[in-house]
Amino acid sequence: MYVEKIDEEFFKSEQEKWISKISLKNDFLLADIHLVAGIDIAYWTEGKNDYGVCCIVVIDYITKQIIEEVEYWSQIDVPYISGYLAFRELPMVLEAVKKLQCEPDLYMFDGNGYLHYRHMGIATHASFYLKKPTIGVAKSYLKIKDTDFQMPKNEIGDVTYIEIDGEVYGAVMRTRKDVKPIFISCGNWIDLETFIKITLHFVEKNSRLPITTRYADLATHESRRKYTQ
Repeated sequence: MYVEKIDEEFFKSEQEKWISKISLKNDFLLADIHLVAGIDIAYWTEGKNDYGVCCIVVIDYITKQIIEEVEYWSQIDVPYISGYLAFRELPMVLEAVKKLQCEPDLYMFDGNGYLHYRHMGIATHASFYLKKPTIGVAKSYLKIKDTDFQMPKNEIGDVTYIEIDGEVYGAVMRTRKDVKPIFISCGNWIDLETFIKITLHFVEKNSRLPITTRYADLATHESRRKYTQ
């Protein structure tokens, strides 16, 4: 996916053409999930130019061992526009995916999926190009239609649902006691119960984030330091 033009109306029309193709049902069996990729992106500025690096960390679902890591960095020409982050990030994601030697069965993004103004966060938007099920894992809450979320109980694994106009957009998950929750949502081709189960499966005691996106996040920080030295 390469951006044809930088125009908010064009971005909106591109998102809207995919909405009817989103499926919040599994197109896979959980037993067939072997490799899960975590994806994150970091940015920096040099002079008048913006740059970004996308890091992908592929993890074995059973052993939770890292199987492969790749990165791709480039200059960023698409500005940040609220609600249209995928147009800024997805070109880097797809270039990084090309460098993988293995083929992930599922992708987890540091960002939103169905929990988005038009249900087209980066995790959902990217799914149509990756052709794999996806999950969005966000550190902060994207407030939509002035709807607040209900804080889950202070118990590991407790979940509340983000419901807007009678529709579930995502979930709030407590992954550690006395620590802020995370905000998770379907990307595509996965149901509510399964994305919650997979996310919690990858949560370990030393972080509130699943190790998929946590390792990718750590990798982007290291890469950014490397490229800005």
